[in-house]
Amino acid sequence: MSNLLDELKGRRSVRKYQARPVPEGLIRKVLEAAGLAPSAHNAQPWRFIVLANPQVKRQLAEAMARAWAADMAKDGVSVEPEKFNLRVERFSDAPALLLACFCMEGMATFADVKRQRLERDLAMQSLAAATENLLLAAHSMGLGACWICAPAFCKETVRQTLKIPSEVEPEALISLGFPAEEPVAPVRKRLGDYCFWERWGDSLV
Repeated sequence: MSNLLDELKGRRSVRKYQARPVPEGLIRKVLEAAGLAPSAHNAQPWRFIVLANPQVKRQLAEAMARAWAADMAKDGVSVEPEKFNLRVERFSDAPALLLACFCMEGMATFADVKRQRLERDLAMQSLAAATENLLLAAHSMGLGACWICAPAFCKETVRQTLKIPSEVEPEALISLGFPAEEPVAPVRKRLGDYCFWERWGDSLV
């Protein structure tokens, strides 16, 4: 238990990586760890797409940056070229990108809209569990990783760029590589700030 807690406490969101590529064997291991996560109905609705080709990463990064700039323009905000380029480089410079998606294959089907919507929530929860497994596995193998939610804001852009089937929904990108930084631990909430005994007012101190 102590080793697991040490791994949990030591994991960080790493955004700067060494130039060397991530061996395919390590990528396969972190993806295998993702597949060991619990899932609703044991449907295992997660789907991961590995992006290691520099041209593909650049193409996706530029398409997502254009979608982001368009959203900012709707808010009356102009994106400066430096910020645009930094956003592109953030994705394209990572040695590997893993696109985390989910689909409804194997999930329950309901006639009413409410329960069907909740079933979709279960698929998303399952993907989140798989992604956390992936992050912890990467950390345990000496890799750095960062969970990035940008694809959730431009799903059609990501789907069209990578020719993803319509039934597969992009949710997040995980950048992966050998760390070139040691991020400082963020401030965490106390147990009593987010855990409660039976009734809402009785917090764990």
